[in-house]
Amino acid sequence: MGFISVTEQQRGEMLQKCGVSSVHNLFEDIPKTLCPAQFSLPQGLSELEVLTKCDQLASQNDTNKISFMGGGFYDHFIPSAIDAIISRSEFYTAYTPYQPEISQGTLQAIYEYQSHICRITGMEVSNASLYDGGTAIFEACQMAISVTGRRKIIVDKGVNPIYRRMLRTHTANLNIELIEQYDDLSDRTLARVALKEIINDQIAAVVLQNPDFFGTINNHSDIVEECKKFGVIAIQSVYPVALALIKSPAEQGFDIAVGEGQSLGIPLSFGGPYLGFIGVKKELARKMPGRIVAKTVDKNGKDGFVLSLQAREQHIRREKATSNICSNEALCALRAHIYLCLIGTQGLKQVASLCHTKAMYCRERIGSIKSIKVNDLPIFNEFSIELPVSASECVKKMLDAGFAAGIPLGQFYQGMEKHLLVTVTEKNTKEQIDDFVRNLEVICR
Repeated sequence: MGFISVTEQQRGEMLQKCGVSSVHNLFEDIPKTLCPAQFSLPQGLSELEVLTKCDQLASQNDTNKISFMGGGFYDHFIPSAIDAIISRSEFYTAYTPYQPEISQGTLQAIYEYQSHICRITGMEVSNASLYDGGTAIFEACQMAISVTGRRKIIVDKGVNPIYRRMLRTHTANLNIELIEQYDDLSDRTLARVALKEIINDQIAAVVLQNPDFFGTINNHSDIVEECKKFGVIAIQSVYPVALALIKSPAEQGFDIAVGEGQSLGIPLSFGGPYLGFIGVKKELARKMPGRIVAKTVDKNGKDGFVLSLQAREQHIRREKATSNICSNEALCALRAHIYLCLIGTQGLKQVASLCHTKAMYCRERIGSIKSIKVNDLPIFNEFSIELPVSASECVKKMLDAGFAAGIPLGQFYQGMEKHLLVTVTEKNTKEQIDDFVRNLEVICR
């Protein structure tokens, strides 16, 4: 669409119709504390000047560190073909199309993405995607409340603290009670027993994570069984790459599986945009938020794709809508779809195996440092360690050595100021791991 500028005469006519003398008068209803007397906007720049300024700003980002950070967002290898395909104009949209007759390619891609999510999680139905891993948990909780008519949600403290904070934000003004359980993080067995003891017929859902935020792999089948006794919806947040090696949510009996899809071919990009996914059992499909792309046949018997079960506020009465998701992450979902098509089933298993093997090697090397205590529970590709010094100070010193060393757990959990979450992916080489451990040993003497 071409841009047609507004002339001064046209601007004057519009202001006259609005009954004001200047553009500034349009903002007079905004409290002075929120709006300055006048906007101090700088003079416009040429395209060259803007590009130069942006390059200068971007150069301030230190992107050359070797990453051992994770905590829900991972530095995996991304094949170049992904950028080449998603840059095609016919795919380049973040929105789900409304007109199937002119959008068959995009609808087919979303349908195939949904199929990927179902295969990975073991669930029967998936939607066209959600915003990110945190909002996916909130939407799953809303589903549970709608299904059960109850208002209490139990959330394991092993669930990503960033997601839990997002959940608190989304529910702050709603009639929902969040119960964050597993207070004793030092003894997960006792905490597990304590969680099962508070499951009753007043609970709408229990939210768990596998692997949990500390990197520990769990089999939650016993907790799911307890949920079934009381009609409680069991929700599991998962790391999709890890599911190539560990039990899927469906195998453990969960009703809803959610997660962050960033690890499936989406760059870290300083925090987004990312991809939330959700998969559910078939009986919950009509309660699932957002859109579902379905496969059908046209009058000539040819395959076709359409939007189905659109129980949103734009399609039915507002009070009956399952959500108000007006957009989704179709472009990010396309990236995930292309990534999974490129590497295939065996490729995903190989990536997961490399992550696990390298993480085990890294943990073993760190475990040889006498001053550091290592979590020896079953892990996928990340694990927590206890340092003799502040984890935050250690991370700062490791930056000087060229490493983004991990996530200090003290910023999320009281009493864990010396604990560090270390993550290893397929991109970390043996030489990088060995160098990382050597520098860590020097700092922790």
